[in-house]
Amino acid sequence: MSGPELLERDESLRNGATRTGAGGGAAYPRSRGKRVGGHCKKWWWLYLLILVCLIVLIVCLVLFVAVPKMIQSRINAAKLNIQGITITQTQSQNFTMAINSTIEADSSIHAVIDSFSGNMYLEDWAPQTPFVSVKFPQTTSASETAVNITQFTDILDLNAFTVFNQWLLTNSSLNVSVEGNTHVKISGISHKYPVHFKKTLNIAGLESFSGFSVPNSSVSTSADAQGDNFFGTVIIPNRSLVSFEIGNVSFATYLLGENVGTTYIDDVTLYPGNNSFPLRGNVSTGPVLTEIQERPYCEDGMLLFVLQGSNVTNHGEYLSYYANSLSTINETVSLNISADLAAIGLTVTCPSTTTTSTKKRFWLDSW
Repeated sequence: MSGPELLERDESLRNGATRTGAGGGAAYPRSRGKRVGGHCKKWWWLYLLILVCLIVLIVCLVLFVAVPKMIQSRINAAKLNIQGITITQTQSQNFTMAINSTIEADSSIHAVIDSFSGNMYLEDWAPQTPFVSVKFPQTTSASETAVNITQFTDILDLNAFTVFNQWLLTNSSLNVSVEGNTHVKISGISHKYPVHFKKTLNIAGLESFSGFSVPNSSVSTSADAQGDNFFGTVIIPNRSLVSFEIGNVSFATYLLGENVGTTYIDDVTLYPGNNSFPLRGNVSTGPVLTEIQERPYCEDGMLLFVLQGSNVTNHGEYLSYYANSLSTINETVSLNISADLAAIGLTVTCPSTTTTSTKKRFWLDSW
């Protein structure tokens, strides 16, 4: 084949022409589909590898990005409801805590949440220092799951626990957070996903025992074996959902700003609602008898006493977190001292100016 013929043949091949038959015949260009098909036959293994890589990438993005975000979103949307908290066996550094609660969550995907420890702290107290750790059991993603916990727990930070008790005692409500880390396993996926659990609860406070009262009282002309000469019944309201075992409480007792003795309430456990306890006191009679003969107190026989928490013990241990909390509030009680004195045969009358000193001396000598 001569040189020109070779050039012509090469040009024909580049243009996609083919020759048929022995004589060469007419030349036809190759279709685009045939060229693509040929390319794919040659490079199929490369396209398969790219497809496999894309599938693996998509699965990884779903499993390790989309699914964790979805799980965390559902954990964030879950609602923790507290039906009641009970604190018993209170000691200086620990106590037993029982929590009755429910968790409401999306149940469209079946999942198991591992048990974990959640730290409890005051949300609105700047340090947000945990004062106790709550051990949550394993739960499932049901629409509503009961979560009941009873545990003996150490106080993680005594100052933080004291502040919690002060806030609970003095406020109408407070925000308490529970926070911790755990893992979630979705049905059909072997991998467990880490999640962060945080719930902030607004719980009712005690409002400084608003409604604290002594509806009945009595006095004695002589002290008993414990040195007590004043007795009564005290009503202590508990507006919260928290039950407390407090123990034996003593109050510094004031009359018109003067400390006149100590009042005691023993074996105190506060339940939600109104709580009634016996009250006893060792009260100096002199100041009481002096004031009850002065106007306006002698007119209606009523005296106002102020009680301030001074000491709390339980099972022989001093409970600073309760004592310090109670010392921050004053409870004012109105007592009908005239009626109490009448019950033991002593009558209170408002003296005239000329007989005031004689009357006062009579009361002091008579009681």
